[in-house]
Amino acid sequence: MLKNYRLSFEIFGLFLFLIIMMPNFIYFVFSTPHDIFQANSITKNIDKAAFASQIFMIVSLCFLKNIKSKKIAFTPLIIIAVSFCLLYYASFSVYYAGIINGFLILGLTIQPCLAFLCFALDRKNYIALIFTLFFTICHLIYAIVNFII
Repeated sequence: MLKNYRLSFEIFGLFLFLIIMMPNFIYFVFSTPHDIFQANSITKNIDKAAFASQIFMIVSLCFLKNIKSKKIAFTPLIIIAVSFCLLYYASFSVYYAGIINGFLILGLTIQPCLAFLCFALDRKNYIALIFTLFFTICHLIYAIVNFII
């Protein structure tokens, strides 16, 4: 499996990461008065696993290329990934408007993960896919336990 991969900079992986992180950067500078995310997490070990898997996910999306993947194009998976990014931005807008519910929390949690999953699938980056799936599971547990249940 590893023989199909090479170390190479994947600019579109970095671009996707920055697009996904942009609302978070804004949030760090301009938090909202009704900010629920400042509460202490009760899933500290899951949070650590999520953080580690997120680092491996980003590194593998940005620096590993499957030699069997085609040149990047607007494939259905890339279009779906972009759609999830737009939905994520819409969810952040709703959050800033003060509307907070379980559905919104799941939107803020799942949509960026699905964008990364679609990108990894399109690029045939199954190593990144594994890290992304693990991150998605941890991220979901964090959101559900801390903000929905």
